[in-house]
Amino acid sequence: MPELDGARHRTVRAGDVALHVAELGAEDAPPLLLVHGWPQSWWCWRRVAPLLADEDRVVMADLRGHGWSEAPASGYEKEQLARDLIALLDALELERVGYIGHDWGAFAGYLAAIAAPERIRALIPLSIPHPWPSRHDRLNPWRLTSFAYQLPLSSPLGSVLARRGLTTRILRAASSGDPFDARDLAVYESTMGSERGARTTVAMYRTFVFRELLPIVRGRYDDARLEMPARLVVGDDDLIVRGADLRGYEANAPDLGIERVPGARHFLPEERPELVADRARALFGTAPH
Repeated sequence: MPELDGARHRTVRAGDVALHVAELGAEDAPPLLLVHGWPQSWWCWRRVAPLLADEDRVVMADLRGHGWSEAPASGYEKEQLARDLIALLDALELERVGYIGHDWGAFAGYLAAIAAPERIRALIPLSIPHPWPSRHDRLNPWRLTSFAYQLPLSSPLGSVLARRGLTTRILRAASSGDPFDARDLAVYESTMGSERGARTTVAMYRTFVFRELLPIVRGRYDDARLEMPARLVVGDDDLIVRGADLRGYEANAPDLGIERVPGARHFLPEERPELVADRARALFGTAPH
């Protein structure tokens, strides 16, 4: 477990899974829930959380199978990840939070906000498209190539790659400005490069590729609404949004704004922590919890 000055750690039973959380800030301050993506853990917020902890209670959760959370054999559907997080709020007795998510943590945030809008007062998804792709994005062949990397990860090859340094290669290849030092890479490899991390990698992408992606393209969330203020922030050089116009959300998420960050790539919490913290202050303010 890496150390972050002032962080408090505990494991919390959230429904059928035990989730690790790290916290910064006063326990009676307005709560923010920060959720990482693959192949990371709560450690991805190490530069963002201290910038917010003077005014907020920053709760950094590890998704099931990631970091220091329990890794059950099943439950890696993204709607289940969202249910895990709502159960975590129940366990922590947090009625309503501001939410910042990166990658799968961002997608789980969309789904949690759709399923339980009364629990999330505002949402900042980072580095992953919203669940209402435009006709352009549904049909654009460049979008298909953006998802191609997920095919090997969803197969037995994904497990082999995960145990042979895949995390380090992904973090270095998909970031700008060299934001990861040797210690950071070792932290992420210690969890996602393990046998359990390899199983989690395959489970995350197998459920998405074979059970979730096509329903989204076909309009699974076309009747869903995102009512709270939200701001999607993506790196302009992030391959995950390559060729995407990121439209299509207007009828479903009327208070969603989109920002493209010039020169940034996928790992915004580490590439641009000050920007992420600034956007959080602007959207969340100091609303009471």
